[in-house]
Amino acid sequence: MFKNAQLAALNAVIQTGSFDAAASRLGLTQSAVSQRIRALENMFGSPVVERTSPVTPTKLGARLAVHADTLDRLNGELAQELGRDQELRIGIAVNADSVDTWFLHALSGTENFTFHIKMEDQDHSAELLRSGEVAAAVTTRAAPVHGADVLSLGSLRYLATASPKFAHTHFAEGLTPQALSTAPALIFNSKDSLQTEWAHRVCGKRLQLNAHYLPSTQGFVTASKLGVGWGLNPEPLVRDAIKSGELVNLAPDLPFDTPLFWQSSRIGKGALTQLTKNVKAAAKRHLING
Repeated sequence: MFKNAQLAALNAVIQTGSFDAAASRLGLTQSAVSQRIRALENMFGSPVVERTSPVTPTKLGARLAVHADTLDRLNGELAQELGRDQELRIGIAVNADSVDTWFLHALSGTENFTFHIKMEDQDHSAELLRSGEVAAAVTTRAAPVHGADVLSLGSLRYLATASPKFAHTHFAEGLTPQALSTAPALIFNSKDSLQTEWAHRVCGKRLQLNAHYLPSTQGFVTASKLGVGWGLNPEPLVRDAIKSGELVNLAPDLPFDTPLFWQSSRIGKGALTQLTKNVKAAAKRHLING
């Protein structure tokens, strides 16, 4: 049917976003990459990529890319069983807060891997695993998606923080529903529900927050220090700022612990064994009850 070289070219084009970059990764000419993509399209009678900038896969192209990743994992698993080295590219869905606090420790010391990290909210990352876009995911979902194994990692602790001046200005009367509704909150993106859920716990009812949207974990911390708004920050990132008085913990008795799980595909699972061990070890060192 199709050849591995054609699938490799498709994956490279999708992951790098251009034919030129894909050619550079594969050590080929752009013409050779184009020929392999055209061969796939001629075979199926349909485009596999949209020639936009960046290049994006069609529905067919995305499905073929998933198949290519699956074959790579199976080949990697067989190579390990045979005692042979084979570089393996692994797609992983991870939330930004985990990347900036603990997850990168799990990548240290892994050999023969290259990683394609896809940033996704922890409440939604399992969907990328379900669709086959990634081989593993850090997620809040405890129930495994179809065809995946699940490992409990522990919890990432968040603290509601703000600058002393911001807290004095907006919360002089305490964390009242009125104050939490009007004081500018920091929200990562439209999928981020941490601030809303925490405010619900504080007040016992749902609030419509007055929010700034800021898709940056480190930016959250900086914005909190500058008095732009209040928000839930990972405890490891604000621990020192709270000690120094640069930030205040708005509710020391109300931390927000988010349980995290590692879900990984059972297809070619042997190729993911060392990575899973590393993730488990990193979580044990850095997460609550890891």
